[in-house]
Amino acid sequence: MYYLGIDLGGTNISVGLVDEDGKIICKSSIPTLAKRSCESILKDMAQHCLEVLKKCNVAINEVKSIGVGSPGKCITDKKVIVYACNIDDFNNTAIEPEIRKYIDLPVYLENDANCAAIGESVCGASKGCKNSIAITLGTGVGGGVIIDGKVLTGFNYGGGEVGHHVIVSGGEKCSCGRRGCWEAYVSATALIRQAKIEAIRNPKSKLNTDEEVTAKFVFDMADEGDETAQNIIEQYLEYLADGFGNMINIFQPEIIVVGGGIGAQGEKILQPIRENLSKKVYAGNLETKIVQAQLGNDAGIIGAAFLGKLDK
Repeated sequence: MYYLGIDLGGTNISVGLVDEDGKIICKSSIPTLAKRSCESILKDMAQHCLEVLKKCNVAINEVKSIGVGSPGKCITDKKVIVYACNIDDFNNTAIEPEIRKYIDLPVYLENDANCAAIGESVCGASKGCKNSIAITLGTGVGGGVIIDGKVLTGFNYGGGEVGHHVIVSGGEKCSCGRRGCWEAYVSATALIRQAKIEAIRNPKSKLNTDEEVTAKFVFDMADEGDETAQNIIEQYLEYLADGFGNMINIFQPEIIVVGGGIGAQGEKILQPIRENLSKKVYAGNLETKIVQAQLGNDAGIIGAAFLGKLDK
């Protein structure tokens, strides 16, 4: 049997056909056009699933289910998107009836970060681990927590928001409205903000450029020996380690998987974090593995597809 996985984003809708082993047979994406009605978006999602099946020459009766990973808050058992970040019209929207107008398959739903965590746990970096955390360091900070083989959602499906624990009381304003959240210090957005501030304070720094400043640019300048960039990265890694330490002390996962644009820096950030964590974890004994994600942008598609496979 095959499974369809949909990664619904504010920019693109990505669809993949996934086999029993978690291998993506084929995938495709279309623009979300997020200002449209939720009905129009769901119709496009369903029709794009049909196009992917046609492209792969797979019949609908060979597919067990469709899984959807959505940003924001989802009531998974009712297949309701309470709200979806950056997609305006999803507001307590039941997605299954609308999708089944166009493709008659069972529909499953989960938060997109949780889907990425599932993807890594079934066939990625945390495969074989019953207790894991997957973190995406991008524009924001996403995360999924898996305890005893199951996604931690809390009683109201809002659990696992790892980017929104406070590490600096009264600190930087976060996109969620609080101050001092981990996301406000370790997202790519936060790193770029700090680089721009320090560039003004240090006119001779290579961070002063006419080109667009990105998180990768800050790391590159640090590699080139720019002292200002190096100081920023040093502080950034300290903030990262603070958050990792908090999560380890609370959840004691076997493994933390790090993905996203900044996660692509790999051992450049992971090794300093490991070294720092011995001072931050309870009893000073780091047993949790800190590793780079393996599946990249495919993690969300695979995790979404496997919602139907893992359903008991």
